[in-house]
Amino acid sequence: MKKILSLALLTFAVICLLAPVAVFAIEEAAPAAAKAADSGSGKGIAALAAGIAIGIAALGTGIGQGMGLKGATEGIARNPGASGKITTTLIIGLAMIESLAIYALLVALGILINQKMFF
Repeated sequence: MKKILSLALLTFAVICLLAPVAVFAIEEAAPAAAKAADSGSGKGIAALAAGIAIGIAALGTGIGQGMGLKGATEGIARNPGASGKITTTLIIGLAMIESLAIYALLVALGILINQKMFF
């Protein structure tokens, strides 16, 4: 069961990573006249790619933060005297994990801005 799940997740991740490539390939392949007539050809795919990217990032960071909090809670339960050091390390680690979600948000916004979805 684990092999099937990991293979499905790997396939999904590869599709998500290749979606922006498909958007840029559509734009490069379209002639200039067709581009002027249909300016929104890749916007739907770009929006989908941005949404999937930020969704996967939120899922991954949520799992990472949950695992970190679980470990810190177990560590404090085993040794209450070390709670100060564990809490400090936990907060720093959670900030690092959250920065990954912010980077994914910036990438998603970059995809959308490149497709001129805000203008």
